[in-house]
Amino acid sequence: MAEDDEPETLERDPNTSDMFGAPPAPPPAPRAEESAAYTVIARKYRPRTFDDLYGQEAMVRTLRNAFASGRIAHAFMLTGVRGVGKTTTARLLARALNYDTDAVHEPSLDLREEGRHCRAIIEGRHMDVLELDAASRTGVNDMRELLDGVRYAPVEARYKVYIIDEVHMLSTGAFNALLKTLEEPPPHAKFIFATTEIRKVPVTILSRCQRFDLRRVEPDVIVKNLEMIAEKEGARVEAEGMLLIARAAEGSMRDAQSMLDQAIVQAEAGQTVTAASIRDMLGLADRAQTISLFEQVMRGQAGPAVETFRGLYNFGAEPGQVMLDLMDHTHGASVAKAIGPQALTLPKEQAARLAAVGAAVSAGNLSRIWQMLLKAHEEVRRAPDAAAACDMALIRLAYAADLPGPEEALKRLAAGDQLPSGPAPGGGGGGGGGVAAMGGGGGVTAQARVMTAPQEQADAVPTLNSFADVLALIKARRDIVLQLDVERYVRPISFRQGAIEYEPVPGGPNNLAQRLVARLKEWTGQPWLIAARGGGGTESRWEQDQREKQETRAEVESDPFVTAVMQAFPGAEIVSIRNIPLPEAPAAEALEDEEDEE
Repeated sequence: MAEDDEPETLERDPNTSDMFGAPPAPPPAPRAEESAAYTVIARKYRPRTFDDLYGQEAMVRTLRNAFASGRIAHAFMLTGVRGVGKTTTARLLARALNYDTDAVHEPSLDLREEGRHCRAIIEGRHMDVLELDAASRTGVNDMRELLDGVRYAPVEARYKVYIIDEVHMLSTGAFNALLKTLEEPPPHAKFIFATTEIRKVPVTILSRCQRFDLRRVEPDVIVKNLEMIAEKEGARVEAEGMLLIARAAEGSMRDAQSMLDQAIVQAEAGQTVTAASIRDMLGLADRAQTISLFEQVMRGQAGPAVETFRGLYNFGAEPGQVMLDLMDHTHGASVAKAIGPQALTLPKEQAARLAAVGAAVSAGNLSRIWQMLLKAHEEVRRAPDAAAACDMALIRLAYAADLPGPEEALKRLAAGDQLPSGPAPGGGGGGGGGVAAMGGGGGVTAQARVMTAPQEQADAVPTLNSFADVLALIKARRDIVLQLDVERYVRPISFRQGAIEYEPVPGGPNNLAQRLVARLKEWTGQPWLIAARGGGGTESRWEQDQREKQETRAEVESDPFVTAVMQAFPGAEIVSIRNIPLPEAPAAEALEDEEDEE
């Protein structure tokens, strides 16, 4: 075939993707994670202005006044627990120090309009804002390398800002290298430190910084922030679930936002995230059930309390967390007793139940239960079988709740009453800890019955026939301060019904007579005339006790046996003298029986 007859070679179609001219394949659809990387809530809703800092109004107010007056420190120390906004505040401060717009050319805390340097500082690529993680660069050489550029002026911004996070991790040499620069910094350099362990920072560093303690964020403030985030994310979460997250966060806004991020995926799209699912996610026991457990313990019902705990344990509640919840309920009942149920950040029904326990139990018993729970929590944490340790702790708490306190036991013994020995085998004992009737029972406990007679005796009007009776009455009424003052500073002259004359001991309180008059009138129901004279009084009770101790000591030291012992052991001294009761002599009838047997 001639060359002219050859078919004309077609050039390659630019739209083809292979050598055979096949049409180009459509590009693959991008995967979801490639199309848009997901940003977690804690980063997505990080504060961009000082107005967005939740719970730190005091610090913002101080900084705002300092910037407005031009009294800006050269070094700032930010301290607080994790998640309260230390690093975020440090970056906001770096933006505020270098804030510059068309209208503003000075440091300002009003960051609502983005300045020339704000975007670079936010993204961490600004040449004049250096951020150092002290946890990874702790050595003195790292600090010297960082500080070599301090003497040079900033390239673009107004100040060179050095942000050192977790500054307590620096070595001693690094702190010493930093010390001189902090003492005499150049005017264009600012330092911002952040730490969670303020006590590990040398005082020489602290004294050269303006310190701000970032507070834990209150649960109600955390709930408002979480509700705002949930609304923007299009998620629906029950209010009780929000409160559970806020309480579990323990004042950390970042922890709360991370928990909300995890809670949102607990339900399908468009469905409401329930409090039960959040409780399961956090590994928390049902608070209503732990309050029931607390009520059973305070009633002295050991058996039902163990059964309730095992039900919670089977549903996934941790024994240590149950102990912490019981401690929280003890604290709540004590606060409600002292202030009122409105002081509790709990739903009304739960707050009312804790307030009822607080009203029925004495403050002394609540304090003892708190101490026992502290020890029980440590035992549960260290025990090889945490559930068994929790069972034993609940049984011990139930028996302790049924026992009276030391002061109540003394009163009952003095009255000749029998003390309770613990709850009944069935688990339902009288609330010796003070709970009379909870849960609608309406019954009267054994303690209420036992305490009726002593209370009637206490209400009887006392009869005072001598000054010793006055001292005994003050002691019985447990007015410790008045008792100490009367025993030490009153030398009795004369006593009759309704009138006391005494010689005051130098150094006594000026209002002692007025206090004694008021108390005796309150306790006896009759007016008293108490007058101080210049002299003629006998010994005060304290002086009498001291004289008797000296006489007893002199008598012991003059004893021949004691004298021989002191001589046999040179350098020995008598530390204290105690009276040991002698064993009782056998009865005469017993001696006669023994003689008959012989």
